[in-house]
Amino acid sequence: MVLRRFRFAAVLPVAVVCLALLAAPVSAQRKDSKKDEPNISAPHAILIEAKSGSVLFERNADQLIYPASLAKLMTAEYVFHLLKTGKIKLGDEYRVSEHAWRTGGAPSHGSTMFAAIHSKVPVDALLHGMIIQSANDACIILAEAIAGNETEFAVQLTKRARAIGLTKSTFANSNGLPNPNEHVTSRELARLARHIILNYPDFYQLFAQPDFTWNKIHQYNRNPLLGSLEGADGLKTGFTKEAGYGLVGSAVQNGLRLIAVVNGEKTANDRARDGKRLLEWGYHNFEERLLFKDGETLGSAKVFGGASGYVPLKADGPVKIMVPKKGGERVLARIVYTGPVPAPLKAGLPIGELKVWRGENVVLETPLHAAASVEMGGLPGRALDAVTELVITLFRAGAAKL
Repeated sequence: MVLRRFRFAAVLPVAVVCLALLAAPVSAQRKDSKKDEPNISAPHAILIEAKSGSVLFERNADQLIYPASLAKLMTAEYVFHLLKTGKIKLGDEYRVSEHAWRTGGAPSHGSTMFAAIHSKVPVDALLHGMIIQSANDACIILAEAIAGNETEFAVQLTKRARAIGLTKSTFANSNGLPNPNEHVTSRELARLARHIILNYPDFYQLFAQPDFTWNKIHQYNRNPLLGSLEGADGLKTGFTKEAGYGLVGSAVQNGLRLIAVVNGEKTANDRARDGKRLLEWGYHNFEERLLFKDGETLGSAKVFGGASGYVPLKADGPVKIMVPKKGGERVLARIVYTGPVPAPLKAGLPIGELKVWRGENVVLETPLHAAASVEMGGLPGRALDAVTELVITLFRAGAAKL
């Protein structure tokens, strides 16, 4: 498929939008898109490419759902973050409280690493237990040591989720055990997995380890993709009666990493089958295409009171998306920002983002920044900009009353 690019721009008074249209030949467009969907039964699913975040497939990906043990990915990310910033160490030993032992340990009859009550367990072992064995006791031990109790730890988890761009997910405990106040979306689970893969490559290797022994009890990794799909190396499974069976999985084939999420499955077999099918479907049907080269100007943003009326915008590196190998889908890109941007401004200033649609779905969101500095303009130019903005504001106010 050859992508032909056409550019044009529309300037709006407050939410300024620049458009870039990319389209395949209309004659090649498919009439029945459902024939091209993966054969999975999961009511909630999404498939993304890890490097760019480009979306290949989604189904009810923004609906809030219960995470079950997939919530442990957020606990893992937070612990990775604390380790990376030096606030805790892998060798730190944390005490196993009676609450952690009863709620998440052997008496709970749930997923556990069988940490002995009142013993001390190093952070390194707790991470192994949480990731490989999905140990609830490991999560609670970490939560109590880091925040004092699970309630405060959940507050910190949600705050951390917002910091890394998860705007909808809310956490109420450390492990995903049933709680009406704990919700995530499949899209944000995929984004969380991507964040872990890109930012913690050393810790990510834990997700591929096949087994772990603690307290003389040997247990195996619960991820059904490991060993059944070429290149599979993570991440996590989950199940509760309220959530159903879920999976966040990832694999690398020929240098291309995909991340799949399936949720709300009826059985563990459905979860394993659909996770594998979704990843295989992605590798079979999609390929990466370049939209904008590294350093290429994507468009411009309107500047208020500057020596120049516009500032060029660039992305951090090349912009690529995944497209169907057979072609036939329209691709539309829009630069979205709030403006005009006040001068003076320096090169590198974040200004909006590039949003890319394939068909009706947003498949890529990439931050943009100013590619050049813009100094303050002279008094006559600033006065003209002020008058222009006043006229536009009055026009909009009048139009809003119609």
